Amino acid sequence: MFGIEIADASILPAAFVAVLAGLLSFLSPCVLPIVPPYLAYMTGVKVSALKTHERSAVLPAFFFVLGLSTVFLILGYAASAFGRAFLEYQPILIKISGAFVILLGLHFLHVFRIPLLDREARLETGGDQGGSAMGAYLLGLAFAFGWTPCIGPQLSMILTLAATEPGRGTALLGIYALGLGIPFLLSALFIERSMGLMNRIKRHLGLIERVSGILLIVVGLMLLTGWLSIISYWLLENVPALALIG
Repeated sequence: MFGIEIADASILPAAFVAVLAGLLSFLSPCVLPIVPPYLAYMTGVKVSALKTHERSAVLPAFFFVLGLSTVFLILGYAASAFGRAFLEYQPILIKISGAFVILLGLHFLHVFRIPLLDREARLETGGDQGGSAMGAYLLGLAFAFGWTPCIGPQLSMILTLAATEPGRGTALLGIYALGLGIPFLLSALFIERSMGLMNRIKRHLGLIERVSGILLIVVGLMLLTGWLSIISYWLLENVPALALIG
């Protein structure tokens, strides 16, 4: 259903890339800085109130993650369906996709810049609005759509992998959503510690962006050379127990 199949060893390399891409999306320069105000807006209080635990942000954060996951799952299903529809052209599409992912990586490494991917949006959260589960869910939907240009390189990479894994695209986007969403939940659960940690991480956003670029280039090269499939088959042949999963 929805393009989801039980995982086996052949999807493990792509799944690892998906969860890592989700984490790097969370740590990206245009997502990490807005986490505290987003949590405050969803909870209906000011950031200072979150620090003093006047209200918990965990439930709103859960519905926020549910909202963004809804969008990513739909995108994953669409990418998987696209891959099935053009299955006979898949070798060519994989080569094109690999080249495209490498271009996204070069953007992150500042070899050149793609203006659309530099676009940011900001949410003003000075008021005491928000605080409902439905509002947080709708905000998650809006985040997934509105921030797509900003997290576009990582998301495009996972959509590319989803198109090359017919029948498993929805699962890959679900894993990507977990990589992006779980840090949101942990930030809400351990709000005071997470804010201190995020402030320290902000000093290394340039390094995180370069790591994202390197990941994109590596995945692009693996698509171009077929190494992603080679690693999958190696796992199936050398770790027989993994085959029992699927």
